[in-house]
Amino acid sequence: MRQAKLIILLAILLLPATFSGAAEMRFPPPDFQTGYHLPDLHSPPPASSNGVKDAVILLAALIVTTWMVFKARSRRGLFLISIFSLAYFGFYRTGCICPVGSTQNVLAAVFIPDVSVSVAVLSFFVMPLLFSLFFGRVFCASVCPLGAMQELVAIAPIRISPALDRVLGLGRYFYLGLAVLGVATGSGFFICRWDPFVGIYRLGHSYGMLLAGAAILMLGVFVARPYCRFLCPYGVLLGWMSRFSKWHLDIPPSPCVNCRLCENSCPYNAIDMPTPQHLVQDPEIGKRRIRRLVFVSPLLIAVGATAGYLMYEPLSRMHPTVALSERVAAEDAGKIKEDILESKTFRAANQTTTELHTEALAIRERFKKGGAWLGGFIALIISLKLISLSIVPKRDIYTPHKETCFSCGRCYPYCPVEAEPKRA
Repeated sequence: MRQAKLIILLAILLLPATFSGAAEMRFPPPDFQTGYHLPDLHSPPPASSNGVKDAVILLAALIVTTWMVFKARSRRGLFLISIFSLAYFGFYRTGCICPVGSTQNVLAAVFIPDVSVSVAVLSFFVMPLLFSLFFGRVFCASVCPLGAMQELVAIAPIRISPALDRVLGLGRYFYLGLAVLGVATGSGFFICRWDPFVGIYRLGHSYGMLLAGAAILMLGVFVARPYCRFLCPYGVLLGWMSRFSKWHLDIPPSPCVNCRLCENSCPYNAIDMPTPQHLVQDPEIGKRRIRRLVFVSPLLIAVGATAGYLMYEPLSRMHPTVALSERVAAEDAGKIKEDILESKTFRAANQTTTELHTEALAIRERFKKGGAWLGGFIALIISLKLISLSIVPKRDIYTPHKETCFSCGRCYPYCPVEAEPKRA
């Protein structure tokens, strides 16, 4: 098993080196002989002709993974499903349709008039969420090609501080808010544009994105699933649904002996330890903290919203029209001597610079409200996280945390009370 992981890791890490050299020989990017094209940032991509078949395969993969998690309790089985998901949803289907990216299609149907979402895309968005609602994050366990790739390269994972883990995990919420803001303001599909693995799946991308994908995979050797834990916007939704899951992966099928082997085996800080006795005996400690946080939270949200509002100008530069307006203004002022393709195309068109700057100004105004919502959302998440840390549920055994557990089964082989025939 470890040798197979090492071979897969070496093969994946060699891909960026192979294709980045070719990318440097062709200018301007992304003129790749592989036929790769950057995703359209201004309109939802059309549904795949194989969307229905892909949805059926996704459903089958989710069912088999759920069986592996709950019945077979097989880490090896989950490993094999990861190989399939990476091969089919990743390299064969080139990462599309992707439940992570489908979030933008659903958002576009909400915010953009006359935009609809196909049944296939909607099923890719909804099915993993429904399975998370009933069974926890089984999609993350083996089915997601992004997670599968990171799980396969995590051959020497180390545990980072839970506090640092929580702070870095806020990046997922910021990315989700940014994705919503991008679609709502017409700035583009950021999840597709900044997908660090799409270049590997499609064997071609800009040099920067290939480098980013390789860097995340190399980091993933030691810090397991960095994208899933700290960046994945869809993971936020899956985590929320998983909190209410009726069934969820448990560690021992029989009474826990508190050996802590499962805690040591989990590199994701996703296992909650038994509640300390001093908190059980004096619950007022947590209650006092909660009262203070509930009182302070509205102020924190107001500060976050104000900060987001004040950040409207740099945020608005994500929109291509605003970026072009600033570029053209800098060229006209003589601050920049060379034209770029976008500014040359604009000057060859019929639109005047006054019209361009007026349009950009109107877009900036929209970013004031959008920035306020983004800042308020992040502040709300921080407030809720702090409050949740103050809630003291009584736990007598080590228990997977429903929101952050990937149902990966790493803890199965380490539990001494696992049934012998079902060990992975």
